[in-house]
Order: sequence, then structure tokens, then C-alpha cells
Amino acid sequence: MDWFPYLLSLQVTAMATVLLVILGLGIAIFLARVRFPGEIIISTILNLPLVLPPSVVGFYLLLALGRGSPLLEWFGIDILFTWQAAAIASTVVALPLIVEAARAAILDVNPELEAAARTLGDTEIQVLWKVTLPMARSGILAGFILAVARALGEFGATLMVAGNIPERTQTLPLAIYDAVQNQEYGKANLMVLVMTFWAFLLLLWVRRLEQSRRKS
Repeated sequence: MDWFPYLLSLQVTAMATVLLVILGLGIAIFLARVRFPGEIIISTILNLPLVLPPSVVGFYLLLALGRGSPLLEWFGIDILFTWQAAAIASTVVALPLIVEAARAAILDVNPELEAAARTLGDTEIQVLWKVTLPMARSGILAGFILAVARALGEFGATLMVAGNIPERTQTLPLAIYDAVQNQEYGKANLMVLVMTFWAFLLLLWVRRLEQSRRKS
């Protein structure tokens, strides 16, 4: 049994998870707290990966990471057709899920509670850490789990920027595609069951969070 696609998918998803927490939560806090001209345009652009075909998202990533891009021309960093490119693709397609969920959860926090914390001498950072984020944690966590599930199953954009190179960039979704193309249905069935199992667990977690939030 070839364990490489399983292990690579975990590695890619782990890196995407870190990026989703840092970027997703940071962007969500910014959009929930700061008003500026063009806010709706930025929000719309961030949500484009949800509706664009994965090949289009992958093409944009090729432009952002490949020849002529600042990353390559200015810094000499070439990550196309590496697992890091797969992690970036997974992050980009999953980012809207955590941003929108976290933004909505933060906006739902009672502003009077935040104001009360400020009157007690807390700084904005302390208010965010002690009041806002704890009260919004269920919504943030739900968005985070959905984003991780999306990152784990990413296929199209990954194929564009990382390729489908066995023992190098072939994640589990790509390995399933290869197995079906090669009529290795037993191998494909096992990988599909593994992907379905993890997706089911993650979605079940989200549903339980929603249920507990309604009860509270």
C-alpha cells in the first residue's frame, strides 16, 4: 500500500490549517472592525474562490507564483510543482469559509459587553482576546472546521500549481483520480472511503457546534 498520498495530504492540510488560522482570523477581525472605502469589493474578491472554477483559481495562482511574479522575480522563490504550492492552493480555496464565518461570529458579539470591558480599563487587544473571541468561538471554530475540510479535499487548483507527480505532489484527491484513470478500483475505493470518513467527521463536528450554540 502506498502511504505517500495519505501522508502528503496530511502535511498539506496541516500547513494550510496554520495559514487559515493566521490569515483567516486576521482578515475576519479586520473586516469586522474596520470600515473603509472599497470594503465590499475586497469582501467580494475574497469570496471569488467559492464560485470560480478551480481551474480559474489555479490559473490565477500560476500568475501569482510563476514566471513574472514578484515572488519569483524579486525573491527568487520558485515553489510551483511542490507540496508548498499545493498547501497555498488549499488555503486560497478554503479561506472564504473561515473568513465569512468568523466575521459573522465577531459581528454577533454584543457590543455592550465589549464596551463594559473597555470601561474597566482593557485595551482593544485585551477586549478582543478576553471578550470578543471567546464569545465568537463557536462560529469561528465552525468556519475553521469547514475550511480544513475544504482544504483536505482540494483538487483542481492543486493540479494546476503543484501537478500530479507521484511521490512528490500527489495528494489523496489526485491519487484517487489516477487510480480511477488506471482502473485500480480497489485502491480508489479505499482512498474514497478514507476521504469520506474524515469529511463526515468534520461536518458532524460542525453540526454539533451549531446544535450546542442553539441550545445556549
